[in-house]
Amino acid sequence: MLKIAYHPIYKHPLPEGHRFPMEKYELLPKQLLHEGTCNEANFFKPGFPEEKYLTAVHTPEYVTNLKNLNLDRKAIRKNGFPLSQELVDREQIIAQGTMLGCEFALEHRIAFNIAGGTHHAYSDHGEAFCLLNDQAIAARYLQAKDLAQQILIVDLDVHQGNGTAQIFQGDDSVFTFSMHGSGNYPFKKEVSDLDIAIPDKSGDDFYLAKLKEILPRLIDQVNPDFIFYLSGVDILETDKLGRLSCTPEGCKERDHFALSCFRDSDIPVQVSMGGGYSPDIKIIIEAHANTYRLAQEIYF
Repeated sequence: MLKIAYHPIYKHPLPEGHRFPMEKYELLPKQLLHEGTCNEANFFKPGFPEEKYLTAVHTPEYVTNLKNLNLDRKAIRKNGFPLSQELVDREQIIAQGTMLGCEFALEHRIAFNIAGGTHHAYSDHGEAFCLLNDQAIAARYLQAKDLAQQILIVDLDVHQGNGTAQIFQGDDSVFTFSMHGSGNYPFKKEVSDLDIAIPDKSGDDFYLAKLKEILPRLIDQVNPDFIFYLSGVDILETDKLGRLSCTPEGCKERDHFALSCFRDSDIPVQVSMGGGYSPDIKIIIEAHANTYRLAQEIYF
């Protein structure tokens, strides 16, 4: 059975006019239930992680300051969200959703988190709507519990996973792969183990050809025990923060190819949603929902 982390706290109240589409975290599970892709049994409700798993990735000073709401104005501005206790609780619960999802993935081969993909969170600070790096925390959790040792992170969000790259810099046990827009945020890129920068307005054919050339070979080369997949839908041409001009059909084909590769390799995979910033929320929900539909079709 496909298991999906979801908690009502994922939809966090924001000031009116804020550019982050927070309502998607409430609408997506509703859509999956409404159309019958999932039922209530598919969802599980995460709680709070033990602090030792947070500090295995983030510096103790940063975790303490975050929990005590002790960030300066510049740091809060960089994060992009007003700082509050509820926000910090939310970020921890998202991380726990990804961690527990890993255990379900080991059992069922795949698991999802309705939120997550917070790949801009560095070891000592957050930025760009990311305060704690959920997949990095979950990778260290797997290693600490001796559930996996060699890990591959496949980040197909339109923005480079700069925080993830920094966290695992020089660590051969976690291979970071980011395929992102070359002209997009972050404008100063970090160095992943493999970075593929896609030119603006490349469209489906170029994007998919690159992915199909690289991904199967990469899985063979890294030979991981576990895979994390960040399936951001901000590659869409309608996305106000993307630039890659991919169609909804192209985004769906991307997910179909990636998930099929993971299934064929018989390596457990945890999927976090990542970005999606199309002005029409229905486009975001449909693109994310496609990833779940495909997982049900390919795996179950």
